[in-house]
Amino acid sequence: MIQNSYQNLLKLPELKRKLFITLALLFVYRVGIHVPTPGINGAALSSFFASAEGTLFSMFNMFSGGALERLSIFALGIMPYISASIILELMTVVVPYLDQLKKEGDAGRKKKTQLARYGTVILSIIQGFGISVGLESMTSPAGVAIVPYPGWSFRLVTIITLTAGTAFIMWLGEQITERGIGNGISLIIFAGIVARMPNAMGNTVRLMTTGEMGLFTLIVIIVLMVAVIAAVIFMEQAQRRIPVHYAKRVVGRKMYGGQTSHLPLKINSAGVIPPIFASSIIMFPTTLAQFTNFPIMKTVAAMFSPGTIWYYMLYIGFITFFCFFYTAVQFNPDNVAENMKKNGGYIPGIRPGRKTSEYIDKVLTRITVGGALYISAVCVLPTVLMGKFNIPFYFGGTALLIVVGVAIDTIAQIESHLITGNYQGFLGRSGGKRIQGRS
Repeated sequence: MIQNSYQNLLKLPELKRKLFITLALLFVYRVGIHVPTPGINGAALSSFFASAEGTLFSMFNMFSGGALERLSIFALGIMPYISASIILELMTVVVPYLDQLKKEGDAGRKKKTQLARYGTVILSIIQGFGISVGLESMTSPAGVAIVPYPGWSFRLVTIITLTAGTAFIMWLGEQITERGIGNGISLIIFAGIVARMPNAMGNTVRLMTTGEMGLFTLIVIIVLMVAVIAAVIFMEQAQRRIPVHYAKRVVGRKMYGGQTSHLPLKINSAGVIPPIFASSIIMFPTTLAQFTNFPIMKTVAAMFSPGTIWYYMLYIGFITFFCFFYTAVQFNPDNVAENMKKNGGYIPGIRPGRKTSEYIDKVLTRITVGGALYISAVCVLPTVLMGKFNIPFYFGGTALLIVVGVAIDTIAQIESHLITGNYQGFLGRSGGKRIQGRS
């Protein structure tokens, strides 16, 4: 059955073309990861990153697919674009113009995309300058300078190179979205995370051959990984469906309405934004401690390092806060209730208007609590596993949420193309329940 599903991928010309374009563009991205920025001592930079685990550098290096530790032309990755997009979403609450763009449909979406592009270039220039200046003052643990010849020539070259690299990645992502399969930006991050798996498997084999990891421990780790991935897949597709009835209404000689539908509310409506923001804030003191010699900074960094009780408490607290904050930004119960009222819709037992808005807000608050606890559990798991079982690779947290979510969305799009072409679904389900994407 699985073999027939894979054969169906090649029977549909349009789907085959989209898959080829997607894989070709991702290959271009992976090639660019290995093209270094001029003026860097690569050996010194690699040794520095080996001692920078648990800092912002390690997190950004993960999202860039290892490009930052090489300082390649794609060192900034797609993070400036994601940051610009998030900033625009958050500013929608306080800037009326951005809120109006949200209501203009496709035209407003295009304008917001253009603003995100401008913001990406600006953020890339700022980050490129910060990285170039920071690298000039950094040395490897052995005391070797990372930048042999510092100065404004190195800074300008680094700024131009990194900004151009981020702009090119942004273009690649948009081309994948328009001409390929799946969301291009998400797939680029997905490719960067998955590309580190062979190295993780190699480390695991090395530990087993040297006797540092036993067979029983490996079996326990595999079982836990399968269980966690299954739980993440379940929770990412979980919804709280509020029933909505539409009253019958006559327009001219035709009668409309009288239908029953539902309002789907996702358990994890905030996605991966809360753990990204929470990790960035908590890792900030540790990152500062790399560049300062103040005893108080070293003390604070030690308090908030992974494995301490303060780290877990703050991490869970920040995740919970950003879950509620980002859900409130993304979902407005008043607008939903007003639209339902205009279209003749109502929730059984709830009066239209303000009462409906209050009911939706109450339900959304309850499921957001569950979503925050779920994200916290997935993000705290890796540090516990790595400490107890000496796991030689990063598993869980933001990376796991991204990989599983992108895989679900991509498979859902492939299934849609196959079903449109009258072929059996990618996972061999012709009449059963289809995989639903997170969006």
